[in-house]
This record gives sequence, structure tokens and C-alpha cells, in this order.
Amino acid sequence: MRIVVKIGGEVIKTGLENISADTVKLASDNEIIYVHGGAKIVNEISEKLGKKPEFVVSPTGSRSRYTDKETMEIFEMVMAGKANKKVVEALLAKGLKPVGLTGIDGRLIIAERKKVLKVKKDNKIIKIDGGYTGKVDKVDPTLIELLLKNGYIPVIAPIALSYENEPLNIDADRAAANIAGAVKADVLIFLTDVEGVLDKDGKIIGKIPATAVENLREQVGFGMEKKILATSEALQMGVKRVVIASGKIEAPISNALTGERRTVIVNE
Repeated sequence: MRIVVKIGGEVIKTGLENISADTVKLASDNEIIYVHGGAKIVNEISEKLGKKPEFVVSPTGSRSRYTDKETMEIFEMVMAGKANKKVVEALLAKGLKPVGLTGIDGRLIIAERKKVLKVKKDNKIIKIDGGYTGKVDKVDPTLIELLLKNGYIPVIAPIALSYENEPLNIDADRAAANIAGAVKADVLIFLTDVEGVLDKDGKIIGKIPATAVENLREQVGFGMEKKILATSEALQMGVKRVVIASGKIEAPISNALTGERRTVIVNE
């Protein structure tokens, strides 16, 4: 089975021991690809460097990092360096063969730079320069396939290459969805700091048909909304199953595949 696992930044901080131990059990019979986030780690380093993180809100209410040139340099340094290598080192410690990458390497992820952003400010919709933020346009799986064929585990940071050969900040959830689609993954797993998608009473929704995914976007919070959008994109690209589960428990990947406390979204 081919599995793409997206690890959130909070999980990088607290869950890597369990994730890497679980990977040992699964890697002999499955092909595993990791995509990671790390926004909070970027914020921490940025603050220490004297660059206060700036965020903007889209007309639909989505909040995202504003990435000017200096912020992009910090983002690239932290995502490709500190965050990526924490995951790589955890897997190496278990005797595995991880390889840290960004979307720039081998032109793995090409994104279109957003020239202009529409944002809400003081109850008005204004246009600002798009900075160094991008939307994934295509994924070339050649490098990933080469690594998998030779027994390596790709660990991919969410930095893409623009058509102008510039680094771009891309959303990690949507990067994972596009990678899962490009490599024809059997399952895409989002390991996060919650146990799944919750209903209005705070209970985990165990199973959601693909046809109902879009309706969920308005009902969930900002962080989960991005995952629901990414889920919808992955399913449209042919991924058979998407799972949202906790990355802070023992054997988190195994739980996401077969456990009870998780949300499974399936193409039926």
C-alpha cells in the first residue's frame, strides 16, 4: 500500500517518537511518503530574528501567513532546515532511510505565484501584493518514485518552485493532497492535534462520504477547513481514502489505518 502522511507542526514537536516507531512496523510492507508543516516553528524563529509574523484574512474568512521576501527567507530556512530535519532525524534514529526534500528539489512541486491577494482589512476588501505565496499547479513524482524504488522514505517540506524559479510558501495540507494524487496513493493521512472531524456535539465523525465533504467546510474551524479542502482535492485526484486522526497517540499511523478514533473520508 502507498501511504502519504502529512504531519502538522504541533505533532512534530510532541509526536515524532511514536510516528517513527510506528513507521518501522509499517515500512516493510508499505511505501510511505511524509509531508510536514511547521507554521508555529516558523513563527517562533521569526520572532527570535525580530521579524513579527504577519497574517491576512481572505474575503471568505481564511487566515494565512503573508510572505514577503524576508519572511520567505525565514520560512525556507526553518521548513527546509529545522522542521524537516527533526522529522528526518527521528526516522534515522529508528534505522530507517529518510531523505529530506522540498518541492524545489528536482522541480518536484511547481506552483503559480499569487501576484495579487484580496484581503479583508477594516471591514473592507482590498488588494495587496501577493508576495511569495503560491498555489500548487503540478507535481512531478519522478524523484519520489526513484526514492521509493530504492527503499528510501521521502520527507517533503511545503516549499514550491515558481515558474520564475523562485521559492514559494505553499499550504502543507494542499501540498500533501497534490502529492498523494500525483503518486496515486492508496490513502492520505492527516496527523493532527485532534482525533478527527468533530460534530456539533464535539463527537468524532467516524465516516464521511466524499459527496458530503464540501458541505463540511463551513462547519469546521480554520485549521480543519484547510484539511477538508485538501481532502476534497485529493479525492478528486483519485486518492481512494483520506483519514484525519491524532498524531499524538501511540502508533498514530496504524490507528489512522485501522483504529476507531479517527475520521475516514472515502470515494464510494
